[in-house]
Amino acid sequence: MDYKKTKAPTNTVTRDMIAMSKQTGNVYETVCVIGKRANQIAIEMKNDLAKKLQEFAASTDTLEEVTENREQIEISRFYERLPKPTLIAAQEYLENKLYFSNPLKERNKLDD
Repeated sequence: MDYKKTKAPTNTVTRDMIAMSKQTGNVYETVCVIGKRANQIAIEMKNDLAKKLQEFAASTDTLEEVTENREQIEISRFYERLPKPTLIAAQEYLENKLYFSNPLKERNKLDD
């Protein structure tokens, strides 16, 4: 996923959850969908950051030998400036980029 191209705001935004819940019909289900996607994004971002910082890891470093690495600092700052995973997930939800299903609802439709 390319986090640079997301249109999500970098600060907290107040949202009308009743209007957002029209896709699911339930506010709590909407929050659950956004929350699960936010967890997926957070894990993906953490893995990307760890992969990029792994290049700078040295197994022989001690506290006295650790030096400041500008590239490592810039990578960390980049990830700190990105929108939070919850904001990215909410934006994806609003743009209808998320696929979600509720197995209970689907099962009830089949039973009817």
